[in-house]
Amino acid sequence: MITIQDNNYQGKVCSLHDVADLLSIGNKSIRQLCDENEHLLVFPLSIDDTDDRIGDSTIVDIYAENENFVRIKSGNIMGFVGRKNQQLKIYSRFDNQKHDFFLHYMLQKVFSFNIFNLDYTSSEDNVFEFLVYMFPAMLKKAMRQGIYKEYRRFKHNDANVRGTIDISRHIRENIPFRGTVAYNTREFSFDNSVTELIRHTIEYIKTTPSGDIILSSDKTVEDGIKKIVSYTPSYNHTERIKIIQDNLRPCYHPFYKEYTALQKLCIQILRHEEIKYGTDDNRIYGILFDGAWLWEEYLNTLLCEKGFIHPENKLGSGAIYLFEHGGQRFPDFWKHDVVLDAKYKRLATNGNGLDIDRNDVHQIMAYMYRLKAPKGGIICPYMGDSNKVISQKMHKESYLGTMYLYALAISRDDCDSYEEFVKRIAEKENALLNEIS
Repeated sequence: MITIQDNNYQGKVCSLHDVADLLSIGNKSIRQLCDENEHLLVFPLSIDDTDDRIGDSTIVDIYAENENFVRIKSGNIMGFVGRKNQQLKIYSRFDNQKHDFFLHYMLQKVFSFNIFNLDYTSSEDNVFEFLVYMFPAMLKKAMRQGIYKEYRRFKHNDANVRGTIDISRHIRENIPFRGTVAYNTREFSFDNSVTELIRHTIEYIKTTPSGDIILSSDKTVEDGIKKIVSYTPSYNHTERIKIIQDNLRPCYHPFYKEYTALQKLCIQILRHEEIKYGTDDNRIYGILFDGAWLWEEYLNTLLCEKGFIHPENKLGSGAIYLFEHGGQRFPDFWKHDVVLDAKYKRLATNGNGLDIDRNDVHQIMAYMYRLKAPKGGIICPYMGDSNKVISQKMHKESYLGTMYLYALAISRDDCDSYEEFVKRIAEKENALLNEIS
């Protein structure tokens, strides 16, 4: 396995022989790779829902150094990807290459895993575990939009005609005449191919180790499962292959957009048996995460409990307005007295200097003026033993506010176990939240 940290722009030199199986991954856009390889999952699954346009970026870029060596450069993507006999692991630059505790911790917070020491390697079973553990969180997000419903065509044969008469079927089934008429209707139905796919996934997870525990992770998940079961009375476990085939074309509904991501995840879980990582398999497989998206979603699990609003620009919710009629803007996190921007970057490295990009400074200042917030700034990860908070007051003749750089320390080298890492970072989280408040 080849390992490299994310955002390694200088690159890592490897032999061409070791990288040969991975050459088809390099220098291709993530959108193209996802379209061509159904066993490659990139989170967020709706890659166009990020501000970073990760669909247009690459997982890695591979350049020839000479006839025997290549240089691999990484971007903002973390996780695991492989092809044939070779795998590539991209770990967080704020993490320890040996353990990947920080990446695992963020995943557990965002997807509400109730396990410890979750590992992702070239093991097919461990990759599958990721998919199963993500299901409850993805189900909850989808269910917040209501139960998915769509038009379905139903065949009837009774005396209460309320649709289009099916003449050929009527002749075939009702002659000699027996008082009924064959007809078809087109109606909205909760029992459709998408909800049936979710139901099949639920029933499949129940058969896996710890499946019942995963599906009962909290009351919201349990309630969602009960609704799916009640709305799929036509469920038949023998029709699983047919249901999968019916869902290979994603449902792009403008209202039920979260179901598109859930649909793709369910297909991956149900088709797990088909994933073979043999030497003759040219398919690209793996699970990858956009670092900026994961960091922001992780912070949301902390800041939402402190009353922060986390706007969703694709849904148009939580926005602020700069003008009386328009000027819609979406800060990452805000409330009445503070506005914060999440940055998955190496900052707070310039002593006590406020090393924030000038465009970010201008943006945050605009938000502070609009909200009349006395505090605003950046929140980022930090490679150190303790949190770092840097502040700078604005000019006394201007708006009287303070710009902050909040850096969350990621203790990595002195943690011998994942449990110890969780304990330490929880202490750092509480200290930083108190500082922000």
